[in-house]
Amino acid sequence: MNTELPSLSSSKNFLKSISETSLSLIIYAVSLVICIAVAFLIAFPQILSLGSGINVSYLPSFHAFLNGSCTLLLIAGYIAIRRKQYRLHKILMITCFLLSSIFLVSYVIYHSQAPATSFGGQGIIRPIYYFILITHIVLAAVILPLALFTISRSWRGEFAKHKRIARYTLPLWLYVTVTGVLVYIMLIPYYKF
Repeated sequence: MNTELPSLSSSKNFLKSISETSLSLIIYAVSLVICIAVAFLIAFPQILSLGSGINVSYLPSFHAFLNGSCTLLLIAGYIAIRRKQYRLHKILMITCFLLSSIFLVSYVIYHSQAPATSFGGQGIIRPIYYFILITHIVLAAVILPLALFTISRSWRGEFAKHKRIARYTLPLWLYVTVTGVLVYIMLIPYYKF
C-alpha cells in the first residue's frame, strides 16, 4: 500500500526520469542562483527594503533556532540510519531540509530589510569570529548542492550513491548549522535593533 502523498510520488518519478547530466545542471544552477542572490543581499543590505514598516529584529534569533534545530535533526537522523530506522531517518532529513529552506527564505528577507551588523569584538576573539564566519559562509555555499545531491540520490533510489555523498554532507552540514548558532551568539551585542 502506497502511503506517500501524490506530490511526493510525482517528484520521485520526475527525479528518476531525468538524466544524470540534467539533474546535475539543475542542482548547480539552483545553487548558483541562490548563492548569487544571498551574496548580493549581503553586499548591498537593505537594497530591497520596504521601509520601516517591517520588523525583522526577531529573525536573527529565529535563524539561530532553525540552525540549532537542524543540528539536532542531523544528529538524530544519523543515529536513526545507524540503527537502520530508515523511515525515521527519512522524516528527520526531510524535516531538516524543510527547516533549512525556511531559514534560507527568512535569511534573504532579513538581509533585504535589515542594516548590516558589524562585529565589534577586539583582541583574540576578532580573528576567531572571522574564521568561524568565513568558514561558515563558504561551507554554507558548498552544502547547498551537496544537500540537494544527497536528497535527490535517495529519492531516485540510488542508495549507494546517497550513502557515499552523505558521508561528506553530514559533517559539513553539521558544521554550518553549529557555526550559524555561534555567529549569532557572537553578534548578539552588535545588532542594531
